[in-house]
Amino acid sequence: MKPVNLAEKLAMFDSHWDPHVVADYNDNEVMVVKFAGEFPFHLHEETDDFFLVLEGEMVMDLEDASHAVKAGELFIVPKGVTHRPRAKAECKVLLIEPKGEPNTGDPATAAPKPRI
Repeated sequence: MKPVNLAEKLAMFDSHWDPHVVADYNDNEVMVVKFAGEFPFHLHEETDDFFLVLEGEMVMDLEDASHAVKAGELFIVPKGVTHRPRAKAECKVLLIEPKGEPNTGDPATAAPKPRI
């Protein structure tokens, strides 16, 4: 066991919408990711979606509302709710998802989740 330095992990890659696993927590993967622009609308049928903004600001678009989420704030999208994260400028985010959960809700379109 040792601490995980999130800033160091985020400095290891420059890509956007490309989650990287930094730790395991029970049956979940803890990931860091950088957002810029818009991610497609999608949903997760069986699990909630957890977003903690570490740096910058994102907007979470839902079917009927949009919510600004700033550094130090988190947003949880309930399972079955269509959503889209987006960010005007680069935003750094921590995600927690059940192991094996595709980031798009569909294995065919999901990004790989390398471990760093």
